[in-house]
Amino acid sequence: MAIHDTIGDFITVIRNAGSAGKPSCQYPHSNLRAGIASILHDRGFVEKVSETNTDSGIKHLEIVLKYVNGEHAIRGLSRISKPGRRSYCGYRDIPRTLGGLGISILSTPQGIMDDKSARRNKLGGELLCSVW
Repeated sequence: MAIHDTIGDFITVIRNAGSAGKPSCQYPHSNLRAGIASILHDRGFVEKVSETNTDSGIKHLEIVLKYVNGEHAIRGLSRISKPGRRSYCGYRDIPRTLGGLGISILSTPQGIMDDKSARRNKLGGELLCSVW
């Protein structure tokens, strides 16, 4: 039985496109991936996130990457909770990435949130990834 980590693949596409200096990247749409991408946009890690349709009618997320002085704005992007080992935490236990300079993205009962919003709303959940 094959297990596919679509969130890990999505993160890898963003990381690789940034390190290769590409202006944008695309990935098939899902609500979870759209939530992660919108948090990256809201926190200033990417320029723009939009949904596009291909000729065959398949939705894609198009992410326009952000560069600061010629370097990718995302210095690091790592997957925390993996299909083989899920990682959950309460709102008091949400880790601070780089002492608060980065963000953690969580899947909570009220949707996809960054660490600050989850602490403010007193929500825990599955730690999806960290970005710095």
